[in-house]
Amino acid sequence: MSTLQRAVRVKAAARPAARRTIRHREWAWGYAMIAPLVLGLGVFYLWPLAQSLYYSFTRWSLFGDATWVGTGNYTKVFTDPANAEALGNTLLYAGLSLLGIPLSVVVAALLNTKGMKLVSFYRTLYFLPVVTMPAAIAMIWAWLYNGDYGLINYLLSLVGIPGQSWLTDPSTALYAIAAVGIWSQIGYNAVIFLAGLQAIPQHLYEAAALDGAGRIRQFLRITLPLLSPTVFFVSVLSVINGLQVFDLVYLLFRRGNPAREDTQTVVSRFYILAFENGDKGYAAAIAVLLMLLTLLLTVIQFRMQKRWVHYA
Repeated sequence: MSTLQRAVRVKAAARPAARRTIRHREWAWGYAMIAPLVLGLGVFYLWPLAQSLYYSFTRWSLFGDATWVGTGNYTKVFTDPANAEALGNTLLYAGLSLLGIPLSVVVAALLNTKGMKLVSFYRTLYFLPVVTMPAAIAMIWAWLYNGDYGLINYLLSLVGIPGQSWLTDPSTALYAIAAVGIWSQIGYNAVIFLAGLQAIPQHLYEAAALDGAGRIRQFLRITLPLLSPTVFFVSVLSVINGLQVFDLVYLLFRRGNPAREDTQTVVSRFYILAFENGDKGYAAAIAVLLMLLTLLLTVIQFRMQKRWVHYA
């Protein structure tokens, strides 16, 4: 065998090894790139989830000692009437939060109007509550809702309507909180809807205008069907955020408020049980069940979206 033939054979035999080396190097770089994401997911999501699941089967003493109680916490969750009331308040709040979707669509449509003056200013104005701290929002709305000197009652008195104790009356407190939640999310939802509106091809509107369709018919026949995927996405986020509402409830219903017990949500009850009463195992069981409820409602929404969401 000639020297040239040996060199060709050695080179051909080295090619698979070189390919494997390159492939292993690519895999190593790929794993290195996703390692921070996997590490963050494990540390901040999976590990706390595993801990909460374990804690839900235990009872904690005042000195931090955990005792295994099995399914006792879950039995207590389903037999405690306070949990049913908190769940009802949470579902009511989540349902009311969906009312902000049509308002956000209208705002996005107005902000998408061509030739509108100061459009950048209005977009910033509507998005400002999204980046405002919840504590500041709660402080402002607590003043607006004040039953003695609040601005809302003052404006109602100008038209002869008697004022209300919005945040201390159990019949109005939850609706008042829902109004604040809707107001604070309109800007965020409007930005998402604005992106969806700008993705709709303009030639569809031009063709509809040539056929004699007016603005309202164009909105009903073109805008809403093509915007339905965005509406579905926002509705899923609204339900998830509604089920997890806590900051406004905690900040506006402090101790001493007569409506505090009647306006508890699932997360606010979890906080009270875990950090005020020290019953961490019972609170963990509530958190696990809330996660399962959120997952169930999200799956239902994904199943139902086939009936009304139109993908172009």
